[in-house]
Amino acid sequence: MTFGDKILAGDTLTRAVRDIGRPLVFTNGVFDLLHRGHVEYLADARALGAALLVGLNSDLSARLLGKGSDRPINGERDRAIMLAALEAVSFVCLFDDRTPLALIEQVRPDIYVKGGDYDVAALPETALVQSWGGRAQAIALRPGYSTTKLVERIRKFPA
Repeated sequence: MTFGDKILAGDTLTRAVRDIGRPLVFTNGVFDLLHRGHVEYLADARALGAALLVGLNSDLSARLLGKGSDRPINGERDRAIMLAALEAVSFVCLFDDRTPLALIEQVRPDIYVKGGDYDVAALPETALVQSWGGRAQAIALRPGYSTTKLVERIRKFPA
């Protein structure tokens, strides 16, 4: 399997998730400028289960989050390829909504993971996963790693 084969949608995603080992871990995000903090977070998430599915905000979805008119910097296909190339990531699936609720309902993960900057107990994704007996967990973020701060640093350099 090449890393491009790890980017799935629709029935292909449903079949892959059905056939993959459990527990299935799910996380989501924009993952615009991939950095060490992302890589370590995803490795920590994968360590919680047999497989890791990353729900990736499409370009449309990322804009709905209000990160700025110039974000994401990298297009959805490029971001998906970067994530799929990581050893810790089993599959990547794009979603167009503001939240991944429909995708989570489709794949029914055993564990939902978000970064420690979120109150996972307050997220609707947590309630959904718990409705079928799954659990949610926050993973501590690595201090000093942030896409927003990275973009700010890049913009300080003269053109």
